Amino acid sequence: MGLALAVGVLLDAFVVRMCLVPAAMSVLQHAAWWLPRFLHRALPHVDVEGEKLTREQARPAAADRDLLASRS
Repeated sequence: MGLALAVGVLLDAFVVRMCLVPAAMSVLQHAAWWLPRFLHRALPHVDVEGEKLTREQARPAAADRDLLASRS
C-alpha cells in the first residue's frame, strides 16, 4: 500500500504538475487565466508586489512636472 501511495504522489508531482498543467496552460494561453466577471468582482485584489503604490507615487510627480512645464 505504501508503494502505491508513493507511485501516486510521484505521478501527481511529476507528470501532472510538471508536464500536463504547463502544457495545458501553453495551449490555452490567455484563456487559462480567464475568470468570470462575477468571480472577478467577488475576489479581493491582492497587490503583492506594490504596483498600485508605485503608480500612486508616480502620479503626483508627473503632475508636478506638467505644472512646472506649463509655467515655463
